[in-house]
Amino acid sequence: MTVLPLRTVPDPVLRTPAAPVPAGVEVRRLVADMVETMHAVGGVGLAAPQVGVGLRVFVFDVDGMAGHVVNPVLVRGEETSRDLGEGCLSVPGLRYHPARAVEAVVTGVDVDGAPVEHRGTGLVARCLQHEADHLDGMLYIDRLDGDERREARRRLRAGEVDRTAARVSAERAAVVGSVFAGSARGGGR
Repeated sequence: MTVLPLRTVPDPVLRTPAAPVPAGVEVRRLVADMVETMHAVGGVGLAAPQVGVGLRVFVFDVDGMAGHVVNPVLVRGEETSRDLGEGCLSVPGLRYHPARAVEAVVTGVDVDGAPVEHRGTGLVARCLQHEADHLDGMLYIDRLDGDERREARRRLRAGEVDRTAARVSAERAAVVGSVFAGSARGGGR
């Protein structure tokens, strides 16, 4: 398995809807590498576009629930909450409270093509929604409104995320190896 370089804003792969994984395409190695990468950088979820792969695949490990989904379909509950804060490995240094459904269900298939279903509430539901958004080319900061949206935009324009991404990439490289050197903005691999 390999720790993969992470893509950070404004890398265009993060804003491009991911393609469905065609039947018969082998993604076992990709999923294993994504799980290793997620754990190496302390994430709770990771979508394929975040490692530069434009396929509809994500992995997660949050609140004792771990798994992966190929070609996920997300169904959100109706009740929403802003109680839990949210961050993103691809938007380092920012943390906000977008409205998310309190409950969510994701269905799809696993690496063997077998049907899977993951249900969650609270942080698990938030994670499933966050990762599914990545597959649609959407970042959690796109779901902000009001003062948080204005602040996030200001911080992005001011280059704060770029500076944080460079610092975080250097820190990750020191911990997990040189694969992260230059990975901000899609450099590296």
